[in-house]
Amino acid sequence: MLNQQTLNTLNQLKLFGMAKGFEDRLNNPAHTEISHQEFLGFLVQDEKLYRENKRLQRLLRNAKLKIPAAIEDVDTKTPRGLNKQVLLNLSNIQWVEAHGNVLLCGPAGVGKSFIACALGHLAARAGYTVLYFRAPRLFETLHQSRADGSHLKALAKLSRTQLLIIDDFLLTPLSEPERKDFLEIIEDRYGAGATVITSQCPLKEWHQNIQDPTIADAICDRLFHNASKIELKGDSFRKKQAKP
Repeated sequence: MLNQQTLNTLNQLKLFGMAKGFEDRLNNPAHTEISHQEFLGFLVQDEKLYRENKRLQRLLRNAKLKIPAAIEDVDTKTPRGLNKQVLLNLSNIQWVEAHGNVLLCGPAGVGKSFIACALGHLAARAGYTVLYFRAPRLFETLHQSRADGSHLKALAKLSRTQLLIIDDFLLTPLSEPERKDFLEIIEDRYGAGATVITSQCPLKEWHQNIQDPTIADAICDRLFHNASKIELKGDSFRKKQAKP
């Protein structure tokens, strides 16, 4: 009876990790062999792990990553210009804390989105807020926000995110509103947040595809500073997978 009351109280206090651990350990005969201090210590660890897992689930749900990728699953064996040491450096999450950028370029199907989402998953595991957008959808969202009066609120949400992932940047040259919005995003995030951008457009062509020289200078200067630049090459993984 006392054990059931304790279990009910833990659930009422929303200590669900401790409650689950308490119930599991009561059903395990080995728990009688440990001291009260050790038993309590295990329960505290159960609660800590439960909260960390719930936070990770929430961060990943809010991130809306396109691919459920993990950094451990990134292919470094296939020759495509991905330096193993560069990936190892990015596995150290300090670049997010330092508000660094990662710029991934290369043809379609070489794994840019997979790497970007793997970095997003890595950041979420470390407790950082992450947000993923395909560039066309991002600009469409910002365009709609102008119409309903939530434009500044939308920009503020992007600026607060600790890691912003923009996929498929510069599929087409930017329009004037898109240029201005993108400059606002990069300006707000400069020195305040980390950004990952993927593009089929080579880095050397970004300036001309942004089209406005003044805005392009401002964007490229902020993006390329403190950035890891990865230019991938090779055949599409999708084509290789389709051959069999």
